[in-house]
Amino acid sequence: MALCSAGYYISSEEKLEQIIPTNIASKELPKNSNEAFKEGEILSYRLHYGAMDAGVILMEVKPEVMEVAGRKVYHVVGNGYTKGTFDWFFKVRDRYETFIDKDAMLPWMFVRRVSEGGYIINQDYTFNHYTNKVDVGAGEKVDVPAGTQDMISAFYSARNLDLTNAKEGDVFTINSIVDKEIWPLKIRYVGKEKIKCDIGTFNCVKFRPIVQKGRIFKSEDDLNVWLTDDKNHVPLRAQAKLLVGSIKLDIVSVKNLANPTSEVN
Repeated sequence: MALCSAGYYISSEEKLEQIIPTNIASKELPKNSNEAFKEGEILSYRLHYGAMDAGVILMEVKPEVMEVAGRKVYHVVGNGYTKGTFDWFFKVRDRYETFIDKDAMLPWMFVRRVSEGGYIINQDYTFNHYTNKVDVGAGEKVDVPAGTQDMISAFYSARNLDLTNAKEGDVFTINSIVDKEIWPLKIRYVGKEKIKCDIGTFNCVKFRPIVQKGRIFKSEDDLNVWLTDDKNHVPLRAQAKLLVGSIKLDIVSVKNLANPTSEVN
């Protein structure tokens, strides 16, 4: 990937070299283990809007772990696009990238390129976890709580939640920055279920992210997510009721998982 800056292009490695601090000895980053995914993992999803096959989402952890400024970094890319009839009346071409510190499980850089029905968003956020600030561009920096994630790294952070002693009704919170604002992602543990999908039948843990009602959702409980009940915690399905219609995201393929799965016969 190349990023444009001051009229010329620089590589991701060069950009990270510029933003990862190397001379702050007074504070160490936390050490957070990752057991849920590894380099080379690819998750593919099909998106339905009502009965319509509306789009595709691909989540990829690039095969090579980057070594930049003394840190090891995962490069994760998410692509989403509409297809078929849906593409004709509301074309979507979205690309998200995050660069996650392998040992701290915190993002250093977040790139967002959104084109949705003619609506364009371009964001480049850089994180300094020593000072707890995020540079959101144009000389503006936002103060953030320690451990703040971006929109994509939050997805991978959630997969590493320790559910060993989780009880129904427990709420887990992950702070992330979205459109220059701190957004606490709250997900409520619902319990365990078995679901069947394109890649098999799996024992799952079920979550209900607490969403904001009014603009898109009727109720804060209108979104449900199922993850494999194993160390991978792969999201297999997400289903939501909207003010207008409903959406469903289903997995269609997985590659290079880090652990054995909870698939059952």
